[in-house]
Amino acid sequence: MNNLYLDNAATSFPKPKQVADSIYNYILNIGCNVNRGAYSTAYTAENTLFETRELICKLFNFSIEENVIFTKNITESLNVLIKGFIKPGDHIIVSSMEHNAVMRPITSLCKLGVSFSRIPCDNEGNLRLNEIENLITPNTKAVIMTHASNVCGTILPLEMVGKLCKKHNLFFIIDSAQTAGFLDVDFKKLNADAIAFTGHKGLMGPQGIGGFLINDRLNAITAPLIEGGTGSLSESESQPDYMPDKFESGTMNLPGIFGLNAALKYIENTGIKSIKEKELELTKKFINEIKNINGINLIGKQNIEGRTAVVSLDFTNLDNGEVSHILNSDFNIMTRCGLHCAPSAHKTLGTFPRGTVRFSFSHFNTFEEIKYAVDSIYNLIKRQ
Repeated sequence: MNNLYLDNAATSFPKPKQVADSIYNYILNIGCNVNRGAYSTAYTAENTLFETRELICKLFNFSIEENVIFTKNITESLNVLIKGFIKPGDHIIVSSMEHNAVMRPITSLCKLGVSFSRIPCDNEGNLRLNEIENLITPNTKAVIMTHASNVCGTILPLEMVGKLCKKHNLFFIIDSAQTAGFLDVDFKKLNADAIAFTGHKGLMGPQGIGGFLINDRLNAITAPLIEGGTGSLSESESQPDYMPDKFESGTMNLPGIFGLNAALKYIENTGIKSIKEKELELTKKFINEIKNINGINLIGKQNIEGRTAVVSLDFTNLDNGEVSHILNSDFNIMTRCGLHCAPSAHKTLGTFPRGTVRFSFSHFNTFEEIKYAVDSIYNLIKRQ
């Protein structure tokens, strides 16, 4: 078999053809900046930029287009949000399944007098919801949480977390890296104050484009991380305080935005429900077959209930790094091995520091490819 890509939790591949076509069209026929030129191609770029904000609003059930901010990725988005309003003396609550995109900015702020608590999760990655209120203190300011684990695929109960945040008047920030494009991520239903997103994973866009949605309540107390030229208020050396200019300094990644625009239209036409159903069917087949192979531990949930199409395996009698290498070199299967930038999650799941071999599927994958992957794993173990 030709190369089989099973690392979609890192970045989705392949992309819809429309994504490449849109980027190519921008580079070949448009090529200019926005907010800087009064000519036809600049207006075309600005219209696509605004349309992309509208598509993001529709995807996340959000109603303020100017409060959709574009960044280069979700890590930048989370840094803008976390460092923009958390102050010395504040206390933050996270889950024990967080990615370093959340944990590293928070850990850095601890040097300035910020503190945090982790909501424990069980060894399948399920959030212990009843322990949240015990962690709330008088100086707790926000809950910041991933929607689903990038290690084992477990989906966290964010709707219930959002209700607790509303009850205790806490800000609620969501990392949607592993769920946008796979689940309905509803800003209003989740009682979110901000949702960070990335374009290159489930949203099927190119790398280098991400962003966040922020409500007026949180925006009012959040300072920009980066300041500079916006093409507006050029007579002033102070950063504009209106949206989206407040957070969008410098030249934007317009090729990425054009690509994301096409990807969002593809998702809308295909349907998130259809994408989710296909990916979970593939995941179910993979899990059911893997369970019949000795020498493998399936990490996290043992079925497809409450999970994404991300599956981590621990090869009990083999080195996981070597397994991932052999899958690539001998079977042309691309996976992700290690700690997946989520040491806290691996500690929760009992796989630290060994790590796991992660398989993550796309709706572009086929059942034949899943069978080939399972057969390859079986043959790899058998010959050791």
